[in-house]
Amino acid sequence: MTIAEQQPGGETADPPGRPPGRRPRRRRLLPWKHRRDLDPAQLRRRRAVRRGVLAVCLVGTGTVGWSVGKALTYPGTDSTQARLAEWARDHELGFVVDTLEEVQYKMNPPRVGGTLPPDALARMKATQAVPTPAHIVAQPLVPLRAPMKPPVSPALPGEGVYRTLAGARGEPLVQGTYVRPDAEHTSYEAAVAWVSGKYARFQLHPGFREPGGTFDVPPTIPEGRRTGLVATWNGGFRITDGGSRGGFYLDGKTDGELRDGAASEVFHKDGSLRIGVWGRDVRMTPDVVGVRQCLELMVDGGRVVPDIDDASKWGVSDQSRMYVPRSGVGVTAQGDIIMVVGQALSARSLADLMQRAGAVRAMPLDMNRAWPSFMSYDSSRDPANPEPTNILDFEDPPDRYYVQATRDFVAVYAR
Repeated sequence: MTIAEQQPGGETADPPGRPPGRRPRRRRLLPWKHRRDLDPAQLRRRRAVRRGVLAVCLVGTGTVGWSVGKALTYPGTDSTQARLAEWARDHELGFVVDTLEEVQYKMNPPRVGGTLPPDALARMKATQAVPTPAHIVAQPLVPLRAPMKPPVSPALPGEGVYRTLAGARGEPLVQGTYVRPDAEHTSYEAAVAWVSGKYARFQLHPGFREPGGTFDVPPTIPEGRRTGLVATWNGGFRITDGGSRGGFYLDGKTDGELRDGAASEVFHKDGSLRIGVWGRDVRMTPDVVGVRQCLELMVDGGRVVPDIDDASKWGVSDQSRMYVPRSGVGVTAQGDIIMVVGQALSARSLADLMQRAGAVRAMPLDMNRAWPSFMSYDSSRDPANPEPTNILDFEDPPDRYYVQATRDFVAVYAR
């Protein structure tokens, strides 16, 4: 400022071009400046912005909290970890769940080598069996299956040898055995179950969240409908987020889309179950009452499919190569059902076990600790309320289908 622009008494003269008496506009200070540097108008604006941001945060936090709270309190036996993962997938955060699972896997990979723990060894030696009735069937309609050749040699005592898991009228309708899944992961167990296709009937149940909706078939096995129950197993990848790459059909209603080429469990009015490629081996006919699709066949024509190591087909990223809990189901040439669950299986080792057990066509179901399951039921004490037993110890208790089930499942009854 020049001396010429200064008025007597030290006052500053208006610069040329400014109307006389108008004060210069103060520069607006940024919101993180100290409040002592703000004029009253700026202070009011700051308070308004703060209140608005706080209101948005409170509404957002409250909405998320309410939503998460519902996920943590819905009926069923799902763990807190499983509920939070399902909530994330419901809110398009599945990629976060997948990333966390991969990080956790890399930080805690499955053990290589070693021996089975004592409880697993005891289970392998003596599979829990339904007590044999007083009268032994001289010529059983359903004989015990010949031992399965285990992937690891030499076999441990009881490894690959079938025992009765559940039966009716003295017939072993459900049989099971235990094996080590491969030559590297010898401290883990996989369980193989066999179910008679001729003397059992199969029913598809919905889950109340997956696929959701209203069906005549309940998302549980309630009291009064348990007589003759011999087995249950889990459904597959989620329908509602497209993870299964297929659809779900029950009671004349379809969730997702029944996709040609998808591996499918197909349930018929007579209680039979067929497994195959939709549009090739199985299709919609008047006697079809249920369809559950999941990915593609892992075993076809009695052989493991050539692209079993294709990571894009059996999960996200490289999950197909991870040795994690998995499950799968297949059918033999005679129409019997093979079910495999394991603690540390890759896509290949799951497929190999189903093929070794006699499946000519087999498909993946679900993976990770929360979802794979196979339960057999002992009706010797109470035929109307048989006691469930997990074939392997997973996250949910054996009575998971006696309460509201989050996801769909299959129930098996004696004919």
